[in-house]
Amino acid sequence: MDKFTKITSMAIPLPYKDVDTDLIYPAQFLTSISRQGCGKNLFYQLKKKDPAFPFNNEKYKNAQILVADYNFGCGSSREHAVWAIYDAGIRVVIAKSFADIFYSNAAKNGLLLVTLPDNIVDNILRDAQSNDVRLTVDLEEQKVTLPDGSSVSFPYDSFSKHCLLNGLDDIQYLQSFHDEIASFFEKKNESRIFSTLSANN
Repeated sequence: MDKFTKITSMAIPLPYKDVDTDLIYPAQFLTSISRQGCGKNLFYQLKKKDPAFPFNNEKYKNAQILVADYNFGCGSSREHAVWAIYDAGIRVVIAKSFADIFYSNAAKNGLLLVTLPDNIVDNILRDAQSNDVRLTVDLEEQKVTLPDGSSVSFPYDSFSKHCLLNGLDDIQYLQSFHDEIASFFEKKNESRIFSTLSANN
C-alpha cells in the first residue's frame, strides 16, 4: 500500500446523496478478483447514462479528490468499490458522512475518507460544479485547505492514520512489530527453559 502524502488536487464534484456500492462498482463486474484495472468500471452506469458526468470529463483525468454528499458508500459491503476508486487515481473522498463498512474497507486499502461539516461540503460542491476548485488534504495535520486559503479540521482515528501515513495494511502493520514479537517469544522460551532446569535441580 502506498504511503499517503499531502495532496493538492482539483476536486471532482459528485453532488449525490446515498451513493451506494453498486453505483460505484456494479455487481456485473464482481467476477474479477484483481484490484488492478477495476478503475475503468468505476461509476459505469452513470458514465454510460450521462455524457456530462464528471468522470467523462477529461479535465478531471488526474484529479485525486472526490467530493460527494452524505451516506457515501452505502449498500453492500463489496470491497471492489474501494478498489475501483483507488485504481482510478482517487486518493481522498470528502463527504458529509460515509457508510460504516465502506469506511472500514477504505482505510484498509489506502483510501482516505474525510468527513466535513455539511455547509463546507455544500460550498465545495456548489463551487466545483461551475469552477475549478483545488483543495489540499493534509492527513498528518488532519486539515483540508480550501480555495480561499482557510482550513478546516477533520476527525480521523489514530490507528488508521498511522497505517495510511506509513503505507501499511493490517498484515504489514503486524509485521512492523516483528522484532518486538520475536523478542517476546525468545524471552518466554528462555523463561520456560529456566523453569524446567530449576525443577530438575
